[in-house]
Amino acid sequence: QVQLVESGGGLVQAGGSLRLSCAASGNIFRINDMGWYRQAPGKQRELVATITRGGNTDSADSVKGRFTISRDNAKNTVYLQMNSLKPEDTAVYYCNADSIIWGGARGVYWGQGTQVTVSS
Repeated sequence: QVQLVESGGGLVQAGGSLRLSCAASGNIFRINDMGWYRQAPGKQRELVATITRGGNTDSADSVKGRFTISRDNAKNTVYLQMNSLKPEDTAVYYCNADSIIWGGARGVYWGQGTQVTVSS
């Protein structure tokens, strides 16, 4: 019903930057909150940043000042600009979207994840 596809991951040296994108498609009436999460090997998935439809953002303390979340409502796309990357940012990054589909059903959908690897 709603598909999320992430892109932009890869291998980068410490101090470098990457920009992740996540595009939603399908039977979408409206997308409310969108977010980025990450999961490192052997660790639980954790929140990175969220953004409301109106553009209000929140982020984990570990990424404040380095990562910026933004979105384009017309494109149903959320972005994560990651600067000053550290080896501890290495993880699979997932996006999610709190979506309402045509017909009224509401659900939280997840992308398949994109790998980010930061070398020291």
